[in-house]
Amino acid sequence: MLLRLDTTDTRPLHEQVAAAIRRAIAEGECRAGERLPSARDLSTALDLNVNTVLRGLRELRDEGLLEFRRGRGITVAEGAAAPRSGLRIKVRELVAEASRLGYSRTDLIDMIQESS
Repeated sequence: MLLRLDTTDTRPLHEQVAAAIRRAIAEGECRAGERLPSARDLSTALDLNVNTVLRGLRELRDEGLLEFRRGRGITVAEGAAAPRSGLRIKVRELVAEASRLGYSRTDLIDMIQESS
């Protein structure tokens, strides 16, 4: 699993760590039951304090995406990849609603870029 953080992102680092892992799970880079690198290894790879990484991992545990098991490390929880399918449904709904209101896909893309 290769994680990268955006140096221009203004969110707290632990949120960026959680978001990067969330995306890796949603994209299928990390599958249910798969073991993640240790917090220490992740902190070294990302050049972050181990406590920052742990805070992000705990956030994902609290969301039910990760499981912490003594002696087995941190694994991706069963059913953790579902958020991407939910997001895809919302994207389709957004595109359909924009079309219903007379907006093109280009208009929608412009709106999204303006709000970022």
